[in-house]
Amino acid sequence: MSRLRQAVKIYFVYIMSNKSRRLYVGITSRLAARVLEHRNKINKGFTSRYNFDMLVYYEEFGEVMDAIAREKEIKGWLREKKLKLILEANPNWEDLSLVWEEDPSWKAIPEAKPRPILKRNPRLP
Repeated sequence: MSRLRQAVKIYFVYIMSNKSRRLYVGITSRLAARVLEHRNKINKGFTSRYNFDMLVYYEEFGEVMDAIAREKEIKGWLREKKLKLILEANPNWEDLSLVWEEDPSWKAIPEAKPRPILKRNPRLP
């Protein structure tokens, strides 16, 4: 009997920001796609209204419950503590999604859309 290998799912707690440095904390298993949704204002509401278009921080988790707990923890912090977290890992307040490169394999499929490859930022945990 052969065993099927299960793909390991990774969950991300992330912080998006905008020009005025408002902060949005979220959770997803598809970070690159979620950043594009924020940037393109796909989901109407708070994030589209305030134009959250910069990924300034993220953490990876192997267990969804750990990610949910961390998201709730960060959301409960005062703004100053969130800023300290971001600035320790990303002192220049860079858009971390700009270091991702495009996956060229999508070009082989007609009607396919570009897929970014998430490159690990060596400055983040």
